[in-house]
Amino acid sequence: MDERRRVSVVTGAGSGIGAAVARALLVAGDRVALAGRREAALRRTVADADAPADDALVLPTDVTDPAAVRALFSRVAEAWGRVDLLFNNAGMFGVSAPLDEVELDQWRAVVDTNLTGCFMCAQEAFRLMKTQRPQGGRIINNGSISAHVPRPHAVAYTATKHAVTGLTRAISLEGRGYSIACGQIDIGNATTDLSAHIGAGALQADGSVMVEPMMDVRHAADAVLHMAGLPLTANVQFMTVMATNMPYIGRG
Repeated sequence: MDERRRVSVVTGAGSGIGAAVARALLVAGDRVALAGRREAALRRTVADADAPADDALVLPTDVTDPAAVRALFSRVAEAWGRVDLLFNNAGMFGVSAPLDEVELDQWRAVVDTNLTGCFMCAQEAFRLMKTQRPQGGRIINNGSISAHVPRPHAVAYTATKHAVTGLTRAISLEGRGYSIACGQIDIGNATTDLSAHIGAGALQADGSVMVEPMMDVRHAADAVLHMAGLPLTANVQFMTVMATNMPYIGRG
């Protein structure tokens, strides 16, 4: 194996920000393992990147399943010998409903994906990065503007994204002795299928509905590539990239 080639794992790589980042990494010359629930979507991401077939590993994975997460990283290590980068991106928004109307199973579904799944993927990557030689690697967690401030009717998403910030800090601290860097990117209003409704009109804190400014998802992908491209002696701990005029800074 050519050890100069970065080996990257992207979860949620079948759509949205994950697909954009996976494509960008492939174009940049990485070997990329694409994980997600839908194999056909993962293969579309690879096809859109027009990268050499040997540079992509399509691995359908449910990040809420511990055995599936273990199998994901085992397959990557078997194929390419190491993991240099994890973009920990898989997530879901969940039901949009007032706090008092959210069912417990709806809450748990978001927690299982956005927090527990994020933890399990980070844990498996950390284990490999700690033991591989050369030692080390980088984990980039996908937070959100919702890691700072909530949207109405999004209690589970908001709570899990705040928790991801704590996870990022813990990984960053524990990774110091093993050359494992961990940072977080908080993205606001990147145009994807998941966020399309925001550009059409989103509920605001004052009860109004506002058509919010959006940005091209490639800007989020470019930001992740910048974070990933630093040497392990440097780290972007937290980065916020957002549509310039979205209602975040100030009071709406």
